Amino acid sequence: MELVTGHHKKKTILKWLITAGIGCFCLFLFFILSLWGFAKIQGPPPITVPQTTRIYDTNHHLIGKVEHENENRTWVNLDDISKPLINATISIEDKRFYQHHGFDMRRLAGAVLADIKSFSKQQGASTITMQYARNLYLGHEKTWMRKITEALYTMRLEMNYPKNKILEGYLNTIYYGHGAYGIEAAAKYYFNKDADELTLSEASLLAGIPKGPSYYSPYNNFKRAKMRQKLVLQSMVNNGYITKSAALSAYQAPIHLVHKHKAIKRTAPYFQDAVENVLKNQLHIDKKTLAAGGLKVYTTLNNSAQKKAEYWVKQIINPASDIQTALVAMNPQNGAVEAMVGGRDYHKSAYNRAVQAMRSPGSSFKPFLYYAALRDGFTPSTTLRSEPTTFTYNKGKSKYSPSNFGGYYANGPITLAKALALSDNIYAVKTHLSIGMDQLVKTARKVGITSPLAEIPSLALGSKPVSVLEMAGGYSAIANGGAKVTPHYITKIVNQKGDTIYEWHPQKEQVLNKATTFVLSQLMTGVFDKKLNGYSKVTGASVANELTHKIAGKSGSTAADSWMIGFTPHLVSAVWVGYDKGQSISTYPDSGYAKKIWAHFMESALAGQPKNSFKPPKGVVRKLVDPDNGKLATKACHNARYTYYLKGTAPVKYSPRCSKQKDHENHHKKHKGFIKRWFHWFH
Repeated sequence: MELVTGHHKKKTILKWLITAGIGCFCLFLFFILSLWGFAKIQGPPPITVPQTTRIYDTNHHLIGKVEHENENRTWVNLDDISKPLINATISIEDKRFYQHHGFDMRRLAGAVLADIKSFSKQQGASTITMQYARNLYLGHEKTWMRKITEALYTMRLEMNYPKNKILEGYLNTIYYGHGAYGIEAAAKYYFNKDADELTLSEASLLAGIPKGPSYYSPYNNFKRAKMRQKLVLQSMVNNGYITKSAALSAYQAPIHLVHKHKAIKRTAPYFQDAVENVLKNQLHIDKKTLAAGGLKVYTTLNNSAQKKAEYWVKQIINPASDIQTALVAMNPQNGAVEAMVGGRDYHKSAYNRAVQAMRSPGSSFKPFLYYAALRDGFTPSTTLRSEPTTFTYNKGKSKYSPSNFGGYYANGPITLAKALALSDNIYAVKTHLSIGMDQLVKTARKVGITSPLAEIPSLALGSKPVSVLEMAGGYSAIANGGAKVTPHYITKIVNQKGDTIYEWHPQKEQVLNKATTFVLSQLMTGVFDKKLNGYSKVTGASVANELTHKIAGKSGSTAADSWMIGFTPHLVSAVWVGYDKGQSISTYPDSGYAKKIWAHFMESALAGQPKNSFKPPKGVVRKLVDPDNGKLATKACHNARYTYYLKGTAPVKYSPRCSKQKDHENHHKKHKGFIKRWFHWFH
């Protein structure tokens, strides 16, 4: 009787176990089906992988990156990854990757049993898809909830993306240590190669790193990295990817790691900072997109011009000096900023003096004044007296007594052409007051000067601070025949998908009279013409011999600032030199730096271009003029030079010292004509 009862109890327990097992299986099946159904309803998960934003020059060469939290990321297509690396990764990480649907049940079962035995979540059975899901959407904590969420994302990935796309994503997001995310970044970091150039030896070493990026890094422990490489190669042999001999050869092959990871010198760092500022503050690209959006930012930087600018700054300024400098080079035809120097050493000071510093431009502001004067009836031959003068303004309530540099004056009349070339301050202030002080302000505003200005006598001498970029932009309007263009750095931005999200379309606005602007530009070439020497030398005399191209320009100086700005129709450059704290420029080398940097840069940047690219427009005439008085001259007249005038405003009288020469020429022509007629009569 007891035996029957015991047997019945065992049978009851067995039935209960079977029922419970079936129930658990049904519940598990229900859970899996529910998870699968939920994953199906959710659809494809968004794949937004942080990618490094890259900055390119005008020739589409990479010049810099905007990295996400010091993470180096570069996305490459699966076709651009070496086959040995792909095979090594699949072999060591997920050998049945192409056979399963996101979960390797054999590995999963083994891992679950091991976890149950240890009452913890220790064993891993993550497939490539599961790891990719974790990299994209989850953290790395070891909890059951995270594993469930991971499973959900894994299903969604497998349901909606092909295997190769998943593998490509995995290889572009997996961490290889030392800030390198993705195989392209890793290949560059460890071997200075592209991902498609990796050998079997290199690929097997890299494929072993993700298991423990710090632990298996060959930089941290080369011996451990080699042990891991050996395991990867053995797995490739076991899975039929390579032969034993190939594995041995790969293991024994020498590994040439990049041993010196120097801090990469940024190309044109001040320019790149200016680009980032535009991206953030003008184009309103948020920090997250900028740092991790994988944007391709194409800029206007001319790398050749940039190198020349940096070279001449370094060559000319005394290394022991604390003086600073800034340079901006632009294409006046479209406003493209082609080169920028914001200081002598970016690592010592990232303050961009080309765009952030506001300094008094001195006499380099005068061309805007003389444009207004030419529109008001002045001509290159208009004369005013150059002598010490005290000006009264503000209805007699205020006085102003400017002086010429060095205290030199003509003490007599000089022409506008000579006043500009010699930078006569008395002439400038007289002109300013004569035409109305509002005219200079209006002209400056037209060409793009936005800094605060004031209708005061000293504005003619550049007393109000402006930026180097503003001055380069203002001169661009003169170089461009009176058409204003907006300075810009970025030509196009392309997002991760390859879509163009921004493109620059240069626009010109005719703000100045074309003929008048040309007359002004030719007056500005006189800065380098020694024929205009007078009570002092022309202000460009010190660099005139350095120039082989016809260039228009104007220098400027204050007690604390030295400027040189000039142009051809295709290139404008502005150079400022001074001390950050406004220290006086007292020594000759300091005061001459700006002109020398500018002259050498312009000549090197214009190499190979026509010597004279200025073309006169309609409405101007060219006359041979005596520079001392602005009257007509003959070719035999000493120092005579050609000068452009607006049509109808050129002088009609000859210079007194040239009149005798003129009479002699007329007599010679008459005499020659008589002989010619007499000779013709006899024939």
